[in-house]
Amino acid sequence: MKKNLHPDYHLVVFQDEAAGFAFLTNSTAVSNETIKWEDGNEYPLVKIHISSASHPFFTGEEKIIDTEGRVDRFAAKMKAAAEHRAKQAAKTAKTTAKKPEKKSAAKTEE
Repeated sequence: MKKNLHPDYHLVVFQDEAAGFAFLTNSTAVSNETIKWEDGNEYPLVKIHISSASHPFFTGEEKIIDTEGRVDRFAAKMKAAAEHRAKQAAKTAKTTAKKPEKKSAAKTEE
C-alpha cells in the first residue's frame, strides 16, 4: 500500500457563521483555527456561510413561486383579446350596416 496517498481523515467542527450553529463530523478539511467542543476536546474549526440551520429551505422561509398567478394572467389576456375581437367585429358590422347597398342596373330594370 502506498504511503501518503490518502488525505488525513479526522474529526472537524463546522460552524455556521449566520446561525451560530455548529456540528462535529469526520472530514478531510484542513483549518488553522481550533475550537473547544462540548466534550472538552479541541478540534479544527471550519467556518461555513450556510447550513441547515440558516438555509431557507430547511427553516421554512423559502419563497414559493406563484405558478397559479401566471395561469390566471394568461387567462385574463385571452379573455381581453376575445373581448377586443368581439368589439372589432361589432364595429365592422356596424359600419357595414350603415352603408346603403347599391342597386345594380339589372335589378332596377325588372
